[in-house]
Amino acid sequence: MSAVVALRQERSDSPSALPAKIAIRHLSVDYPSPDGRPVRVLQDVSLDVAPGEFVAVVGPSGCGKSTLLRVLSGLLQPASGTAAIDGRGVAEASDRIGFMFQRDTLLPWASVEDNILIGAELGPKRVDRARLGELIAFLKLKGFEKHRPHELSGGMRQRVSLGRLLAYEPEIFLMDEPFGALDSQTKAAMGRELLRIWSAHQRAVLFVTHDIEEAVTLADRVIVLSARPGRIRLDVQVDLERPRDPKLLRRDPRFLSLVERVWGALDVQPDL
Repeated sequence: MSAVVALRQERSDSPSALPAKIAIRHLSVDYPSPDGRPVRVLQDVSLDVAPGEFVAVVGPSGCGKSTLLRVLSGLLQPASGTAAIDGRGVAEASDRIGFMFQRDTLLPWASVEDNILIGAELGPKRVDRARLGELIAFLKLKGFEKHRPHELSGGMRQRVSLGRLLAYEPEIFLMDEPFGALDSQTKAAMGRELLRIWSAHQRAVLFVTHDIEEAVTLADRVIVLSARPGRIRLDVQVDLERPRDPKLLRRDPRFLSLVERVWGALDVQPDL
């Protein structure tokens, strides 16, 4: 039995057996507004993510999905509540977190190799040429080591971004709609790549998306946030076997039922 399967079974049999990798408690976040009155974006959000768990977050535009990731990365301070990584404040645990955005943020003048090595320079370990070669092969980028970003497809650019994350070696992946700008075929291919990488490295993932089917396909759990101010409306376990084939899933009544349930939780009106 693989370590990944064993971890999934342990979590299913005894959810409390694993301490939280990410622990969010009664988190509320405000943004300033032109009239001087703060706008509440997140309201009383509490959430745990276990080690190696893949959690997707969905919700209407403006509900605070990206804000949640920014708090965890230390880029935003909450109005109230706490966020912790391994029991420590996010500022103390910043070296454990890797962030991937919708736009790939690659350096346009740097090669694939150099863009990946930037992640290693920020991380705790140096990456030698042998390790770099392993990463490039793992990401299916062999033969493109010297290419610049403008010479790559959208999916290849996102694989370089994933390589930067892997070179950094974070314990947590925060991913803010990383495939949102890709066409549907490339998005599906990148989803498969992400699951392959996640299965191999067993990192905790918090993945923000607008795509309900993508969330259910990829995640162990799906969190649905309400319209602003974002509150958790639904926290649903995705009890579908892995590995998952998206083509087969779309014919699976359990998958369709989960997608419908998430859509139902999204059918809310903004708070007045």
